[in-house]
Amino acid sequence: MKLNELLKTIQPIQIIGSTETEINGVNIDSRQIADGHLFMAMHGTQTDGHAYIPAAIEKGAVAILCEDLPDERKEGITYIQVKDSEEAVGKVATLFYGDPTSKLELVGVTGTNGKTTIATLLYHTFRYFGYKVGLISTVCNYIDDRAVPTEHTTPDPITLNRLLGEMADSGCKYAFMEVSSHSIAQKRISGLRFAGGIFTNLTRDHLDYHKTVENYLKAKKKFFDDMPKGAFSLTNLDDKNGLVMTQNTRSQVYTYSLRSLSDFKGRVLESHFEGMLLDFNNHEVAVHFIGRFNASNLLAVFGAAVLLGKKEEDVLVALSTLHPVAGRFDAVRSPKGFTAIVDYAHTPDALVNVLNAIHGVLEGKGKVITVVGAGGNRDKGKRPIMAKESARLSDRVIITSDNPRFEEPQDIINDMLAGLDKDDMQKTISIVDRRDAIKTACMLAQPGDVILIAGKGHENYQEVKGVKHHFDDKEEVTRIMNGE
Repeated sequence: MKLNELLKTIQPIQIIGSTETEINGVNIDSRQIADGHLFMAMHGTQTDGHAYIPAAIEKGAVAILCEDLPDERKEGITYIQVKDSEEAVGKVATLFYGDPTSKLELVGVTGTNGKTTIATLLYHTFRYFGYKVGLISTVCNYIDDRAVPTEHTTPDPITLNRLLGEMADSGCKYAFMEVSSHSIAQKRISGLRFAGGIFTNLTRDHLDYHKTVENYLKAKKKFFDDMPKGAFSLTNLDDKNGLVMTQNTRSQVYTYSLRSLSDFKGRVLESHFEGMLLDFNNHEVAVHFIGRFNASNLLAVFGAAVLLGKKEEDVLVALSTLHPVAGRFDAVRSPKGFTAIVDYAHTPDALVNVLNAIHGVLEGKGKVITVVGAGGNRDKGKRPIMAKESARLSDRVIITSDNPRFEEPQDIINDMLAGLDKDDMQKTISIVDRRDAIKTACMLAQPGDVILIAGKGHENYQEVKGVKHHFDDKEEVTRIMNGE
């Protein structure tokens, strides 16, 4: 593709060199540059791409897009100076990969909790209807039935557009993706056209990056501010920020709620460890999910599928066939009569949701033992809150390691313990080794009790000092239950 074609949707400050140059690849990573590529330099949070311009040229880049022009410019190389590289990269990548979202109906899901579940269940729902479907999520990306490993909730703009381009080329009609607050703030979704957006909820998370809850809210809200006319925005009325998210959108706003009048209204009729009986818009449906938070997630799936043109009755049949996403309220039964729940809950609100769901099923007939930690080099402010909520809603708490990264595990545990009072401490112990913590919980559990192993869910590693060691909560607890 000629360079001038790629620059159609951006307004450069200046261009030095020929725009007739043929471009056969676009990249933001100088290590992936090959002959004939366009290298796009961004001021990153970790490194500055502008420092790698010489390396990109050395590897064969024929054009450079950047905010700051280098002092030394090489003959025969075209330089495109822009005001905002982050904004430009997405738009250029979209054009290079054939504007994939003009061929797909793309729906984005944003919020603190529930993104993975909702996006994944929409993917399965529309595959149930017989469509080829794409999925971009924390757990795994899919191009119809082909799995593509994932590293971030929302990939960088190049990877994202390449994935969407492959989906369109494979005949996918729909694509569902998680849209993280980081990706909105860093404009990774710039250039994409959304058919719809879903807002789940907003609670404390990622303050290591956003610094304040207000900045975090603004990042989420921008997704809906930029939603095009003709698209839909489906928002959760049960969250106090639900209508704040959509107050400036040009899209058509719809609501869902388990508590109040809304376009998509739900109620939990019955709940047990095998699932729930729900009422959605005056239709009953039995599902293989537990907890009000999952009822809310399923209601969002129901609403989005209806807004994409499906009949309510058909969507309910599809929902009845679905199963929880890996690492989300994943139940393992012990031969000794207790149950372990493996869940990704790694924020105070997510912990409360899962623990309330467990209590809703137990109805006081068994004890709750919670194994919980907090990630290293992340928002430290949530650590004491997570410990406090765990103690408030559990009979016993074991505080342990959860991806300490470059921090000392005991320091993280101490931060968590600081949130507990004398009464909380009576029922709390700390065990640094996560396997020992899970083993201790299993030794304490009696028939009818429930162990919640929180924080890692689908993750199959522990990250310590920059190294990922294999560790899977579900594998570990299953092994311990079987006496291994």
